[in-house]
Amino acid sequence: MTGVTVGAAADAAAAQADCEGAGTGTVAVVEVDGLLDPVLVDFVEDQVHAAERACAVALVLQLDSGGAVVSDGDLDDLVATMEDSPVPVDVWIGPSGSKATGEAVRLAAAAEVTGIAQGSSIEVTPSLLDARGVGAGELGTVDVGDRVGAGRAVELRLVDNDAPVIGQFVVDLPGVETEVVDGSRQLAEDQQVQFGGLSLVGQLMHTVASPAVAYLLFVIGLALLLFELYTAGVGIAGMVGAGSLILGCYGLAVLPTRPIGVALLLLAMFGYGVDVQTGVPRIWTAIATASFVLGSLLLFDGVSVSWITLLAAFVGMTLAMYAGMPTMVRTRFSTPTIGREWMIGELGEARTDIAPDGVITLRDAPWRARTNRATPIRQHERARVVAIEGLVLEVEPEQGGARDYRERARSSD
Repeated sequence: MTGVTVGAAADAAAAQADCEGAGTGTVAVVEVDGLLDPVLVDFVEDQVHAAERACAVALVLQLDSGGAVVSDGDLDDLVATMEDSPVPVDVWIGPSGSKATGEAVRLAAAAEVTGIAQGSSIEVTPSLLDARGVGAGELGTVDVGDRVGAGRAVELRLVDNDAPVIGQFVVDLPGVETEVVDGSRQLAEDQQVQFGGLSLVGQLMHTVASPAVAYLLFVIGLALLLFELYTAGVGIAGMVGAGSLILGCYGLAVLPTRPIGVALLLLAMFGYGVDVQTGVPRIWTAIATASFVLGSLLLFDGVSVSWITLLAAFVGMTLAMYAGMPTMVRTRFSTPTIGREWMIGELGEARTDIAPDGVITLRDAPWRARTNRATPIRQHERARVVAIEGLVLEVEPEQGGARDYRERARSSD
């Protein structure tokens, strides 16, 4: 570890030497919004190195974060990168309504200059007190773990200033060239400010890794796949469901997820599926609802999902599984259950070549099908249903196939 520290210090000194006499440079401002996940941590580290290469005057992190979901080691590396950088890394907690809590406060503690907007807040943590040289006895009525506003934070020396906007914070930074215009101090004409943020893909993955989005994507993906399975279709619901589930699983993998929560959500979908197949909510639906509620509440460890999100998920899933899903299944196939004998003997049209597997359209609904003969059925040819195995229809050509099974059934009565 000592060798790494010495090497980083040497690199920083070399970069600083390269920047001497390179001009006024720019002030880089990047937005750090949300939990510090791997995407956001890598982004901040890249921005620090980019500021070093550009010989920037300063790098400002516009911070609004409720904590971190990366390992302590990854966060230690980020803090070390900030502290060892020859370019001053400053933090402004804003705009109004923003916060810095949990492990995210370590970024503010590692900053050269820290500011906070009116209406924003910062949590009092041991790392912040150590960095600012403030003893616990100097906090008065404030305790470690409390969140304080801008005025109180400045008074307790937890931050350097309470700049109301990012422009004012940048103007007050050391080394930034300014000029007085009409009695007010502002950036000099040749002093550039560059704003940056996550790329489109990075923003997508960062958003997916937020607790509410990951939770909703996961349960919506499961519900759509359940709908696709029990309607035996091959449509857009399955593709959207698979995409949502993949993104949701990524978010759950990044976040501190409890396996028991995931298991309860999967049990809920199994229970819903049992009763959806019959078209009538019964005991399994009640078991599934209880599992869904418990799984949602126990899903994350250390991070929370807002009650509005949970309430929307509870209400939406309950309505969908108690009324919506069975109604859609009955309406789509004109039958209260799946697998009824009404389909045997029905004629449909091959939607794809069935050789031996394919898709048949029956009463305007797509079904998975396979032939029960060696002779394939070509696309658009008529085919007759002769048997059902699970959710797959056994079919045969209309010409040369068995006679109408419904007629045979009536003649045998």
